Amino acid sequence: MNINSVPIVSVVVPMFNVEAYIAKCIESVLGQSLKQFELILVDDGCSDNTLEIVQRFQDHRIRVISQANRGLSGARNTGIDVSRGLYVALLDADDYWAHDKLQQHVKHLNTRPMVGVSYSPSLFVDEQNELLGIGQFPKLYDISKQHVFCRNPVGNGSSPVIRRSLLEEVAYYEKGCNRYRKMYFNESLNQSEDIEFWTRIVLVTQWKFEGVAVPLTYYRVNQGGLSANIERQFACWQKAVELNREKAPTFFKQYYRLAKAYQLRYMARRAIQSNEKWLGLRLILKALCCDFRILLQEPKRTIITLGGAVLRLLPLSLYIKLERAAMQYLGKKQIS
Repeated sequence: MNINSVPIVSVVVPMFNVEAYIAKCIESVLGQSLKQFELILVDDGCSDNTLEIVQRFQDHRIRVISQANRGLSGARNTGIDVSRGLYVALLDADDYWAHDKLQQHVKHLNTRPMVGVSYSPSLFVDEQNELLGIGQFPKLYDISKQHVFCRNPVGNGSSPVIRRSLLEEVAYYEKGCNRYRKMYFNESLNQSEDIEFWTRIVLVTQWKFEGVAVPLTYYRVNQGGLSANIERQFACWQKAVELNREKAPTFFKQYYRLAKAYQLRYMARRAIQSNEKWLGLRLILKALCCDFRILLQEPKRTIITLGGAVLRLLPLSLYIKLERAAMQYLGKKQIS
C-alpha cells in the first residue's frame, strides 16, 4: 500500500499498559492476508513498556497517536477520528485476530451494501494464548433491533468491522477543554460502551448487523480486567441503556426487562467462571424473575447456566469432574 493511498480498512487499537499483550496483537494485524490497511495505535497514557514494544515494529502502515488517559471509549474515538479507511475495524490490545479476519469482513461488506456492522464468532483464550474450548457463537443473520438490544450479537470489542458512513451518521459533538470533540462511543461509560453504541445505531439508523460464520477473533479472558468486576459491569450496563431510552420509549417499555434478564444471565455465567458461587446462583435466579422469556427463548443456555450455578456449590474436585463430563457431552461450548 502506498503511504499516501486511502486504506481499505483502518484498524484502531486503544492501548493502556498492555505490555504483556500488544506484540501478539500487532503481529496478528501485520500478518493479515488483506494488506491495504492502516494500523492506528492509540497510546492512552501508557506508563509501562507498551510504547517501547510498539517501536520494535517498523511498518509504514502503523501510526501511533498519544494522548492523556481518556479511557477505552476516548481512545477509540481518537483513533476513529484520525482514520482514513473505507471501513473501521476495532481491536482491543489484549486480543488478536485470525490471519484472514479483514479479508473476510471486507468481502462481506462489499457484497452486502445494507450491512453497516460485520462481526464474527470469537474463540476465548487464556493468558498464554491457549484456547479455552469456549467462545461466542452469536446469531449471524436476520438481526432485529430487539436482538441487538437484548443479545448484543457483536459479542466483544475486537469483533466488529464498521462501515465509515455508519460512523459518520451516528457521530455527535460534545464540548470539552474549550473545544468540541467528535464522539462515536460515549466517553462517560467505563464499561458497556459498545452496548450503548450498538443500540444507538439500530434506533437512529437503518443499517443492518450481520455476521460471517467463521471464528476470526481471539478474545482473551482476563480475570484482572474490567470484565471481571461483575457488579460494576451491571451498573454500567444500566447507565448505558438509559442513555438511549428517550430515543425510543415504546421500544424500551417492550424490551427493557428482557434485555435486563439476558444481561443478568450473562453475568451469572461470568460469576460462575470466577468461582463466585452464590453470586452466580443469585444472578441467574434474578434473571428468571426479571423476565421468564429467557427460558422460553433460549432454554438450553438458561438451563445450563442455572445448572452450573447449582453445581458450583459442590466441592471443587467434584465440580471439575462433572464439568469435564458435561464438556464431553455437549461438545463445543458457547458463552453468551
